[in-house]
Amino acid sequence: MSEHSSTPFSAPELFELPRERAEIAPGAVHVPGWLGAEEQRELVRRCREWSVGPAPLRHAVLPGGGRMSVRSTTLGRDWAPYRYLRTGERKRAPDMPPWLSELGHRAVLEAYGPGGPDVQDYRPDTALVNFYDAAARMGMHQDTDEATAAPIVSLSLGDACVFRFGNTQTRSAPYRDLELRSGDLFVFGGLSRYAFHGVPRIRPGTGAAALGMKGGRLNLTLRMTGRAGPER
Repeated sequence: MSEHSSTPFSAPELFELPRERAEIAPGAVHVPGWLGAEEQRELVRRCREWSVGPAPLRHAVLPGGGRMSVRSTTLGRDWAPYRYLRTGERKRAPDMPPWLSELGHRAVLEAYGPGGPDVQDYRPDTALVNFYDAAARMGMHQDTDEATAAPIVSLSLGDACVFRFGNTQTRSAPYRDLELRSGDLFVFGGLSRYAFHGVPRIRPGTGAAALGMKGGRLNLTLRMTGRAGPER
């Protein structure tokens, strides 16, 4: 990630084509271009600060010893693959900013409307920040670390990716591939809350230079953990 560019915000020609919001599966909603240019730049700036803070970006090590190709950090709660760590004096993750929690609330409102499930009470207390370089991937997985089935909010910045959204029973087909671009919102909850999903491919060079990144993709996933105090 680099410092901000002074050039006007513009996207490659690929991004000029109109894209429509869509419900990919029951409770899984894709909203293209939800974040404006200034919001995207501000999120990139904040991610840069978090990436060198007390819990810097790292390649998380899986329980079996493998190392994730994605580099990650968290806000609100410390996290390791498949679990949230204890909070308290040992907490390294920065606090979850209230404005980011409010952004998550607005995202769920955008996806489901004011009368939708979980909308009024949705206030995420943690965020996972992932940085993908051109070679990084994310295997098919479920988000089951939380003690609540509240929706997951996903925000994309930088290079586009192929996002694979599957079913709730198995990592294999049926699944659907879609392209997530910078500024896109993806929310999944309800019947799709525990769907397997992953990122099999990044599309290098598709992010706008004026966003403030040399390359790669940033993804923020906002979550309600349903956990209080020092519990795991």
